[in-house]
Order: sequence, then C-alpha cells, then structure tokens
Amino acid sequence: MKLSQYGYDFDPEMLAKYPATNRDESRLMVIDRAKGTVEHRIFKDILDYFDEKDLFVFNDTKVFPARLYGNKEKTGAEIEIFLLRELNRELRLWDVLVDPARKIRIGNKLYFGDDDALVAEVIDNTTSRGRTLRFLFDGSYDEFKAALFALGETPLPKWVREKVEPEDTERYQTIFAEKEGAVAAPTAGMHFSKHLLKRMEIKGVESTAITLHVGLGNFRTVDVEDLSKHKMDSEQFFVTDQAAEAVNTAKHNGRKIVSIGTTVMRTLETAVSTGGTIKPSEGWTNKFIFAPYDFSVADAMVTNFHLPYSTQLMMVAAFGGYDTIMQAYKTAKAEGYRFGTYGDAMLIL
Repeated sequence: MKLSQYGYDFDPEMLAKYPATNRDESRLMVIDRAKGTVEHRIFKDILDYFDEKDLFVFNDTKVFPARLYGNKEKTGAEIEIFLLRELNRELRLWDVLVDPARKIRIGNKLYFGDDDALVAEVIDNTTSRGRTLRFLFDGSYDEFKAALFALGETPLPKWVREKVEPEDTERYQTIFAEKEGAVAAPTAGMHFSKHLLKRMEIKGVESTAITLHVGLGNFRTVDVEDLSKHKMDSEQFFVTDQAAEAVNTAKHNGRKIVSIGTTVMRTLETAVSTGGTIKPSEGWTNKFIFAPYDFSVADAMVTNFHLPYSTQLMMVAAFGGYDTIMQAYKTAKAEGYRFGTYGDAMLIL
C-alpha cells in the first residue's frame, strides 16, 4: 500500500468543532464485513451487536494539561510550550515542543504564570522544534506538579478549535481515564457514557483496560510514499495481568473481543505472543499497522472518522478492508457524519 491511496475528498467543514451534547448520542456507522452491510445507528445502540461475556477493551490513559503559555527572559517574547513527556522526576526535566522555536537557545530562561510562578531553563535542543527544559522549583514534587498543571491548558488539537473552552477539560477525556500521561485523547472511548457502561454491566458485556499514553507522534504527517519506510514515534504502554487474563479468557471461550480505538489495537498487537495470547507487559511501542496485516486479537473495532493520509486511517483500512473502509468514508461524507476528534463513530464487525 502507498501513501497516496489514503487520500479522500476532504472538506475541513466535515470536522466536528464540538462534541455531541451527550457522549453516547453521536452517530454510529456499523460495518459488517461478513454480511457486506452498512447500517446507520446512534452510538448507544452499540450493545445490540454484542452478547454476554463479549469483551470491550478500553484505553484508560488520562490526558494532562500539556499546553503552557509563557515569556522569554529579557525580551518578554510570548512562547507556547507543549509538554511531551517527563524525562526525570527528581531533576524536573521535561521533553517539550516550543513555538516559535527559532529564537529559543540553550541557557534561555522561560517564565510562566503570574509573578513568574514557574521558571524553566532550556538545557538541550533535541530537534528543530523540540527542547529539554529543566524547571527550577524548590518545593516538593507534588507541589511542582500541581503548579505545572495549574498553569497548563487542555491540549485540544488546534485543527479542532483554536480556543479551548471550559467544557473541553471534561469532554476531551474518557469517563474511565485514570492513568495520567497522554497528550492526546483516545477518541473512540469518548463516546461511552456512565449510563452506557451501566447498560453494558446489566447485559453482561465485560470490559477491561490497557494503557497507552497517546503522544503527538500519533498525528505526525507521513511523508514517504512507501509506507514500509515510515517510522512511528514510540508511545508508552502497560498491559496488566488482569487485562491479559481477561482478553485470553474471552478468546479461549470464543467471545468477541472489541478494540475501542486504534490505540488499544496497537497495544494488543504489540503485547500478543506468537501463540496468539496476550502477555502482561509494559514498555514502548512504535508499531505501525497498515495493509496487508494479519490481526491476532480483536474481532471488532470502534473508531472515529480519521483525517486523510493518517496512520489511524491506515490501521482502520487494514482491519476493515481497504475498499470497504474507503467506500464507507464516501458514504459518511454523503450522509453528513462528523469527522475527527469530536466526531462520530464507526463500528467494524
């Protein structure tokens, strides 16, 4: 498969700028690969397609307020910092993106908040835009983290909306978000409401969670036509003993395993053994899934409608079938489905 095969007729107006009023009332396109059918439903109807003991696998990562605004020393020039990951807890070292990057040098001090509540020093230039910052803070780690996050803003992608609004703090997060570390939300999971989870419980549809801390690399542009030459950025993942046991038991008993999003799918395919079972594990994955690919774990998948040429679209096309998915995207556009982070959902059976 080539990069050029993943383009489609895209209009920015297709992107949802705001979430659905209720999480579980976005639209749901249901694609049945075996029957060759397409249905148009509401997301809360998803349980109609599953039975007792089927297993939904969620990503319980939690987005932290990764975007900060500050000023450069001496000139007072405004800067935007995007926290990517913590490098060293004791030394307060963080890997960040800086915008504008061209005038930020090693040794520069950056000031954040009223009365310069936080100060950071640039200690390394790792890439053209990336930097390593050391935050200069005398208090405890908990006090530092509280100060850092108090100054941070929900990192809603700017192609969704330039201005972050108060509701984004809650809505750009799944209701089962627990393990802090993501700079982008696992969007397929955002369609689940407390009411829907309760209905799952009553019906006997089971769930478990893995953790994959979604990074900005998830959205990095693919710039090579030959997809085998594209390298994904690494993202940290965790598969607990309990999650591995839940997946393996469901598999053994012939129950459906449902991957809630591309991040879950990538984690499951990273943690699977050659024998087809999931191993409890943790580490970093840069697994890039595109057609042709033989999936080992999930029988079904929930996902949003992704941007052209994105790695998420490539994975979805590998799972659902290239022709089927590209036709589904044409149908979605014609039917007025909302695309992107806050958009509608697709269930692939």
